[in-house]
Amino acid sequence: MPHRRVLTGMRTTGPLHLGHYVGALKNWAEVQDQGYECFFLLADVQAMTTHADNPALLTASVKEVVLDWVSVGRDPTRPNVHFVLQSQVPERYELSVLLSMIAPFSRVMLNPTLKAELAKQAHPTLGFVCYPVDQTADIEMVSPLPREYGDELLVPVGEDQAPHLEDARDLVRRFNDRYNGQLMECRALIGEVGRLPGTDESGQKMSKSADNAIYLSDDAAMVVDKVRRMPIDPARKDGRHIPGNPDATPLFAYHRAFNPDKQKVADLEDRYRSATVGDAEVKRELARVLNEMLDPIRERRAQFEGIDFRSVLEPGTEVARAACRLVVEHVRERMHMTYPS
Repeated sequence: MPHRRVLTGMRTTGPLHLGHYVGALKNWAEVQDQGYECFFLLADVQAMTTHADNPALLTASVKEVVLDWVSVGRDPTRPNVHFVLQSQVPERYELSVLLSMIAPFSRVMLNPTLKAELAKQAHPTLGFVCYPVDQTADIEMVSPLPREYGDELLVPVGEDQAPHLEDARDLVRRFNDRYNGQLMECRALIGEVGRLPGTDESGQKMSKSADNAIYLSDDAAMVVDKVRRMPIDPARKDGRHIPGNPDATPLFAYHRAFNPDKQKVADLEDRYRSATVGDAEVKRELARVLNEMLDPIRERRAQFEGIDFRSVLEPGTEVARAACRLVVEHVRERMHMTYPS
């Protein structure tokens, strides 16, 4: 049978929010239920590229992310689902180093996400600069070997991560061409809503660092308060009698992403344009929709609060190690990093 594998994950830098949900977690549900062998990576090593001075946060965040994952239905008890703790796969470190030997520095530095983040950091670390190569190692550590017809290596991501995958494919092609290798190029799976704006006026995407997020673990009152404080169309600041533009406020982006009643969303947008609905009503409806969606997530989270994290992480991590050993042996042999005969 062909290998149909998925590798995706998240940096463990804190609890997850609605942006993670629409950008990745919904896609993960699909591949989990479709029978793909899923490796869900808790990227605690890559979290150190920006949080090395706060290791306690990383430890706590591993637990937070696991709870968030199981609360949205990712199920490590399924035989095709593996929760993998990145730091506990030593073979992956070797793969990252070997791939870095053929990764052009100029190509790495062109990565748009890396360039944007470097502009924000006064003293970036070498580990941070190597992030695109290290992410390639994450993906390729479960590359199907030996290759069979029908094999797949799928990576569900948010749209802002797509450039990383193109860099990964380029590096894999470079290895295969130079060393007659058999690593598999990954394929991206981007959700219908790849980017969710934050709850503030900045227009930036939702993120923990910008403090403009609604978290999966927020209680109902917190959600109501955050929605209440979301910006409206600036043109309507003097009252509901002024016609508004649904695209000038993040409120309708959330309605489109989470409100299952699409006819009601269309009606609210029409009434917003014709100044026959107030922003308060739009916000009340949004808060109701979000809390109805989050209620079962909160219930599942409460059920798993006392989870044995080691029992959840160890089995999946060992499966990833076994897969990565085959990949590292292949890369080492093709790159002549073995004892001479």
